[in-house]
Amino acid sequence: MHPFLILMHLAAAVMLLLWAVRMVRTGVERAWGAELRAAMRKAGGSTAGMAFAGAVLAIVLQSATAVGVLAVGFSASGIIGVSAGIAALLGADLGSAVVVKLFSFDLRELIPVLLLTGATLFLKFEHRQLRQLGRVVLGIAFILLSLRMVGEATAPLRESAVLPQIAGWLANDPLTAFAVAALLAWGLHSSVATLLIFANFAANGVLPVEAAAPMVLGANLGGAMVAVWLTRGAGLPERRIPLANLIFRGAGAVIALVLLQVLPHPLDRLGSGAGVQLVNFHVLFNLCILIGALPFAGVMERLTATLLPTPLEDPETSGAWRSALDRGSITRPNLALASARRELLRMGEALERMLRPVMDILEAGDERQILNIRRMDEEVNQRHTDIKLFVAEVNRGKLTEDEARRGLELAGLAIDFEAIGDIIAKNLLSQAADKARLRVRFSDEGWRELTNLHARVMANMQIAQNVLVSGNLDSARELVAEKAGLRQIERDLHNRHIARLRSGNVHSIETSDIHMEIVRALKEVNSLLVKVAYPILAETGHLLESRLTDPAI
Repeated sequence: MHPFLILMHLAAAVMLLLWAVRMVRTGVERAWGAELRAAMRKAGGSTAGMAFAGAVLAIVLQSATAVGVLAVGFSASGIIGVSAGIAALLGADLGSAVVVKLFSFDLRELIPVLLLTGATLFLKFEHRQLRQLGRVVLGIAFILLSLRMVGEATAPLRESAVLPQIAGWLANDPLTAFAVAALLAWGLHSSVATLLIFANFAANGVLPVEAAAPMVLGANLGGAMVAVWLTRGAGLPERRIPLANLIFRGAGAVIALVLLQVLPHPLDRLGSGAGVQLVNFHVLFNLCILIGALPFAGVMERLTATLLPTPLEDPETSGAWRSALDRGSITRPNLALASARRELLRMGEALERMLRPVMDILEAGDERQILNIRRMDEEVNQRHTDIKLFVAEVNRGKLTEDEARRGLELAGLAIDFEAIGDIIAKNLLSQAADKARLRVRFSDEGWRELTNLHARVMANMQIAQNVLVSGNLDSARELVAEKAGLRQIERDLHNRHIARLRSGNVHSIETSDIHMEIVRALKEVNSLLVKVAYPILAETGHLLESRLTDPAI
């Protein structure tokens, strides 16, 4: 076979493997994402519990990086501390190693069964979780199929005259092999996929163990770099979690690399074949890292705090309260209204930061987060006042009819946004405080309903901000259509809640008032967000003046 065709077949197999891994993760997140996040929150009390939770989540999601990003998000919300996040990531690395071990077995005979089962579940059933289960099963089948394709694509390489030279060079230069593997794992953004490829190469005689063992260590380091890269935009102290994991894994990889050069035939006792030896070495390495590093999670938290100190914010230079209103443009209405729109966007961003952690606060009742959101509400109130006064000042000048209309619309939206802030700070947070005071919890079904409703309102908030920026008619129609959809959802949730009360569900009875208040509050938030679309629809004739129908004559 021509070398170009070999590389093309190999590249196609690798891309199928990456896509299949992502397909499994997406299916699991869509079907059981809320339950997985809840399980991780519940394990937040101890490092051992977080390590176990991280390992389980990594096996289910087939990605330690996904668990790392999740841990960073929970740390940002105040649900878990940095030490607990570090423990979760250490456990997740072991979990991803177990995934590699599971896929290293010869399961080729299962491919037709998995394809048939997965396709049937995905195409023939309407139930959401069954469809996502079908996606997961199909993803597993594609992983096995891609590994088979990798073996077939690399078969001609065993006859190559160049390959032994490259393999010999890597075997004699472990540092280069280590660095190449780290870059490859970082580039593929999947240590699971990278390790499966290496194990497959070794099992098919393409890569000798002497070269592949340092590459396993390099892939572990590269996988830890991915989480650091993906969370680079997060705040502090949560960014310290992936950094701590990178330090632990980097130190462990260097020590293991030295031991590989000192000990004679170190992998011979880990299995009979080269592929098995590499996979077992990968699992053993991650197990040793977990056992050795877990007791020092607190020490590493202090070390990363030194490496990534929290900067002191200067009130004069901090962008948190900086206004976008341009007082110098008062006499130029077009520019003045544009700056008012920018200020309204900042107001919307502050509301998004307030609403996002509400469900976590409802579950954990974190006082620090409650105080933080109430401070943000003060910012929203101040921006609301500034916009109203600014627009009023602009209106004292000479404006066209269109400019006067736009000014009133912006002032009206500022009032609506301020009302959303009050709903979050005064209603939803009060429900969180009541729930914590009464020491009650929602029923599993009720909590799932509230979480899904919150996620839908968050998505609509994104649409509302996009409509505010773009003025897109289709997005405006989509946003208004969501109001009717959410109205129906509220009725359905109310009926299901009443059914749970009727059945005597203790948790539903204890949290009934809180549950219904949260549903009403989220619906009201959504209704206020929808108002962003009204001016666009009214201007283009896409909005009815009344929902009332003429009575029959």
